[in-house]
Amino acid sequence: MPLISSEQSTKTLPDRPTAPRPCWLYQLAQVDYLTAWEWQRQLVGDRIRNPHTPDTLILLEHPSVYTLGQGASLEFLKFTPDQAHPPVHRIERGGEVTYHCPGQLVGYPILNLKYHQPDLHWYLRQLEEVILRTLAVYHLYADRIPGLTGVWLGNTKVAAIGIKVSRWITMHGFSLNVNPDLAGFEQIVPCGIHNCSVGSLAQFNPHISMLEVRQTLADQFAQVFHLNLITDVPEPFTPEI
Repeated sequence: MPLISSEQSTKTLPDRPTAPRPCWLYQLAQVDYLTAWEWQRQLVGDRIRNPHTPDTLILLEHPSVYTLGQGASLEFLKFTPDQAHPPVHRIERGGEVTYHCPGQLVGYPILNLKYHQPDLHWYLRQLEEVILRTLAVYHLYADRIPGLTGVWLGNTKVAAIGIKVSRWITMHGFSLNVNPDLAGFEQIVPCGIHNCSVGSLAQFNPHISMLEVRQTLADQFAQVFHLNLITDVPEPFTPEI
């Protein structure tokens, strides 16, 4: 199943710059899903209008919510969306249904791939690499599974990825289960993969800290994508009331 939704194909790769590219870093607590979604769209629009605007990495958590990729099938929901469950939103990323909740670290990179590599499969593999390196810091040695997107510890999926790219500007991203309540995953077929076991890092390392994982992942993200993280950033998006 495609986890990519895009408007372009692979093109000639640019030379990698010698200096790291600037990237605004937002480390936030819980943010409502619709607020974060609208913020991403605003950031993408800004970079389409002004391609020299710095890249951005948003790290946050969401209250419980289900999201469906733009072509996702409702058959992977074990309930109807009008029942008394967390909200369900169909969004423009690729992929099937997933679940977000507190204790899960969600990352939204807003990158201009023209400054990196305008190659969507390269980008997916790099996101996986960020997570693999992050877990290795805690002596958790995870794997990719050929033909699938995400990161597994043994047979347990701990990270999911789904992206959208417009004019080579990325949005949506990845989710890493640090120490969430996993019960919400029982109401779906995660990522449309039957018999997929979803787990968390806390199951393998009970002492793992969300705060530490956030910083470790940000550091690994900067290394993998050759970025200079900037924390003195514009104010986060605030929806109009």
